[in-house]
Amino acid sequence: MLTVGYIGLGLMGKSIARNILKAGFPLVVHNRSRAAVDELVAEGARAAFSPAEVAAQVDVVFTNLPDSPDVEEVALGAQGIRAGAHPGLVFVDNSTIKPASARKIAEELGKVGVQSLDAPVSGGDIGARNATLAIMIGGPAEALEKARPVFQAMGKTITHVGESGAGQIAKACNQIMVAAQMVAMGELLIFAKKSGADPQKVVEAIRGGAAQCWTLDVKPPRLFSGNRAPGFKAYMQAKDLNIVIETARQYGIPLPSAAPDAQLFNAMLQMGMAELDNSAVVGILEQLAGVKLLDD
Repeated sequence: MLTVGYIGLGLMGKSIARNILKAGFPLVVHNRSRAAVDELVAEGARAAFSPAEVAAQVDVVFTNLPDSPDVEEVALGAQGIRAGAHPGLVFVDNSTIKPASARKIAEELGKVGVQSLDAPVSGGDIGARNATLAIMIGGPAEALEKARPVFQAMGKTITHVGESGAGQIAKACNQIMVAAQMVAMGELLIFAKKSGADPQKVVEAIRGGAAQCWTLDVKPPRLFSGNRAPGFKAYMQAKDLNIVIETARQYGIPLPSAAPDAQLFNAMLQMGMAELDNSAVVGILEQLAGVKLLDD
């Protein structure tokens, strides 16, 4: 049985760590905020007080952190995973970061004998809680096989996309599609409302046809109940789209749809909606159209 470390116990990370623990793996956890650590310790995990301390005790160490600089610091900083590295350690990053950062971390950890997997996930808080995440992985196949039993405790779809950075490229592609669906859903809901049709009936009608997708299956009931809480926070969607834009600029890739989608999600941050669900992008469209999805 592998001993597993998990660093970063936010909305997604805590649920993933809990599922690893439920699957029977000895688990060592670390987080800047101690409340989540204490919660998991009460369920059987062990606490550590630095990433280096986690790495020194485990066979596989996971991170789930907000952005590229955070992962680089936890992996490579003075008290980071590299400082606690030992032969055979596998590093797995569940964060969504720049492909270039994933490749840099893999290269630097490789110098001390650590194999790295960039393994971002999709499925939101529901998928994290229910262990039904889609996991897209870049890095050495042998490291994936070592960590596979842990991945199986986290998700239902495990795909080895390619070498280091390929998992993050897949996640960027995923976020292009997610953003497009959230914006399109917001547009159709406001279109229906302002044109004089019941948006709930419109969703019911089109979900049975070519427009059917996860977004239309999951998000409208929450919006129609007035619930715009995350889910997946708008500021994280904006961050992910900024990664998409930066990577596209690096490789000279045109993004005629994703670029304006990124502007809409960045507008949510400027208008005080950063902590809302990414489906709450409908709020920007409400203001542009001068109509509310729900009547007061």
